[in-house]
Amino acid sequence: MAKEVRFGILGLGRGRKAAQTAIQTAGANLVCVCDLQEEKVKVTAQELDCDWTTSYDQMLARDDVDAIGVYTSSGTHADFANQAIAVGKHVFVTKPMDIDLDKCDRLIEAAKRANLVLAVDFIRRYRKTDHQVRQAVADGLIGNIILGDLRMKWYRSQSYYDGGWPPGWRSRSSTEGGSAANQGVHSIDQLQWFMGDVKTVQGRCGTFNHEIETEDCSVGILTFASGAFGMIQTTTCSYPSLGTTLQINGSKGTITMDKSGAIELMIEGQEEATIDQVEIETDFPENIIEDMVGAIIDGQPIMVSGEEGRKSVAIFTAIYESSRTGSIVQL
Repeated sequence: MAKEVRFGILGLGRGRKAAQTAIQTAGANLVCVCDLQEEKVKVTAQELDCDWTTSYDQMLARDDVDAIGVYTSSGTHADFANQAIAVGKHVFVTKPMDIDLDKCDRLIEAAKRANLVLAVDFIRRYRKTDHQVRQAVADGLIGNIILGDLRMKWYRSQSYYDGGWPPGWRSRSSTEGGSAANQGVHSIDQLQWFMGDVKTVQGRCGTFNHEIETEDCSVGILTFASGAFGMIQTTTCSYPSLGTTLQINGSKGTITMDKSGAIELMIEGQEEATIDQVEIETDFPENIIEDMVGAIIDGQPIMVSGEEGRKSVAIFTAIYESSRTGSIVQL
């Protein structure tokens, strides 16, 4: 059995952090980085002491790469991941898994057929506090869950959408989702992870303050399988940016995650309650690289598998579909 996993990273925006993590993680070996911008990839490779290329095909052809990390525009994640699966590489993608649910499903099936690890890098799944929130809900500390709501009110200028590489990719529906699929997806993943499976979605979307093909404001009303209700609000039109608040209400209390990342646990009759009183197992990986090493070498369950990663895609695409059709979408 191999004692290390040899990584290649595609895309050096958010992917640069993943590459840095790979050189700091036991059992991981960063072999190659790939980006379309030659000067950027050369500098990164020199800093991290690894090979570089501007050709994804060249990186895929290497026999000394076991796993590929995909950090490109959202609408390309499944395409690049499928290429990796096709040549026998394990693969993980940054959030969201993709913006097309059918492409997610085909990728999941391809990974299963090839018996390869497929994962989605939702960085908040590796935080202790998020595990404590989920455990508090599961333990019934705030009673029967009634409502979970996400309020994400961010500001993005037109220059944000016009920029990037290649320029303007954030504004195009073929390469990027809108405020729900891009900015909101981390919190959408949190909400469904804490609250459980979603049964129905009703949504409205609009483009109010930017010249983009995607939405800059969305609202979703959810019904969870448990019977609880949910509300999702996302926008990049809020000036000033007001951050993100996620709140879960139960019959005996409330959990609030505010824009600073602080978590408040309020339980009826327990004035001194804090999230630190929630005990959890702490032997989960700290990041996607450690997670992939454990899955590939030791066969450990991945934190966010393809099946788990598609759940947030199913939610935001349902918001879009409901807005387009005027119907309630069944998941």
